[in-house]
Formats: sequence, structure tokens, C-alpha cells
Amino acid sequence: MNYFLALLLPPLSILLTGRPFLGILVFPIWVMALIFSGGLTHPMFILLAWLLIFQSRERSDTRD
Repeated sequence: MNYFLALLLPPLSILLTGRPFLGILVFPIWVMALIFSGGLTHPMFILLAWLLIFQSRERSDTRD
């Protein structure tokens, strides 16, 4: 579910992975990038969100 959310709203997905500071920091950058680039930088934020989701899952798997 979080991967699908990363496609639509990457900052919210980053926030939900347990990185609130990074999610809040990325949000205004994401909005400005959408406005000025016309959405061309959106895939970069999707990749960042997916990487952080994957990293948080790997971290939780090693704790068990």
C-alpha cells in the first residue's frame, strides 16, 4: 500500500515510513519541483520514497 502511495504522494509516503523530518523537508521541495519542472522530477521523488520504504522493511526484518 505504501508503494502505491509513493506513486501519488511521495512526501506522505516518506512520512509514513517513520522519517517525519525528511518527509516534511521533502514536501516543499517536491511541490516546487512539480511547479517549475512540470512534473519531470516526480520520478526522482518516487524512487527516493521506494528506496526509503525498502530500507525501512529491511531494517525491520533484521530486528526480528
